[in-house]
Amino acid sequence: MNCNQFNSIKLEEVLVSVGHHPTKQNEKEAWYLNPFSTETQASFKINKNLNYWYLHSEGIGGNNVDFMKKYLNASVKEVLEWAEKQNFSSFQQQNVIHSINSKPNYQITEIKKLQNEHLKSYLHQRGLSKVVYPLVKEIHFAIGEKKLYAIGFENFSGGWELRNSFYKGSLQKKDISIVNLNNENQNETGKRIVVFEGFMDALSFVEMKPFFIGDLLVMNSISLLNRTKEHLKIYSEIHLFLDNDKAGETCKNSILKSFPEAKNHSEIYALHKDLNDYLQFKNNTEIEKKQQIDLKSKQEQEESEIYQTYKRKR
Repeated sequence: MNCNQFNSIKLEEVLVSVGHHPTKQNEKEAWYLNPFSTETQASFKINKNLNYWYLHSEGIGGNNVDFMKKYLNASVKEVLEWAEKQNFSSFQQQNVIHSINSKPNYQITEIKKLQNEHLKSYLHQRGLSKVVYPLVKEIHFAIGEKKLYAIGFENFSGGWELRNSFYKGSLQKKDISIVNLNNENQNETGKRIVVFEGFMDALSFVEMKPFFIGDLLVMNSISLLNRTKEHLKIYSEIHLFLDNDKAGETCKNSILKSFPEAKNHSEIYALHKDLNDYLQFKNNTEIEKKQQIDLKSKQEQEESEIYQTYKRKR
């Protein structure tokens, strides 16, 4: 994908892909809350005819590339690499969610305990077991006439981050998520928190450290960095498990600048994009080792049976 191709995609669709929906719109324009920081009144405007954006609160604007460069704090090359990984309906017409991203009207129809076997299988494919089931919900929702279901992770404002094997998005207000884990004994002067960009990484941490005592903070969007830092002020112990990319590096450096005592742990998964990618690699490696051991054991058993047969014949 080049710049012209990416700029031809509807900016509304780009915003949906990173979890932002309009507060109001008509045929010519759409208004959003500032995607780059928190605000209570929408100041981010899209001109639908020109496919351009303008942020009134900062007096800046531009096209899709300009938006994602600022949103990801990345170069044009990194923006295009990110865009290649997305499933934009106007670029890949065969995309399953073609009709979803162009229709911001949505409705949650049911929220319940995780039961769907397809969603459980999706979690297992991501290296996650039933250990993490209590931290998520099964969300049934409709976008336009399309009825869907997904794994839901609730944020601080009652909105939902959603994932399944073909859909990645969010519904209702975008915000950070904070989960309290076994922290009844934490006092105000000794509170511990672990910070992630996405909830799959937070679930991966729980999978790897099921007896962790403390809080988990999931940013859900790098645009919520300032809000994240506000919540970190009450914690005496901060641990960072952010992504190994340009955006993650920016977030990590910003948090470490504000909280020098925070500890960065990205070196644990230095060869991987994020903690979940590392967990999947680790699980696959263990499976391969087990398969090799099982194969060796089978070969040894077969050799033993052949030897015993040989002895009896003698």
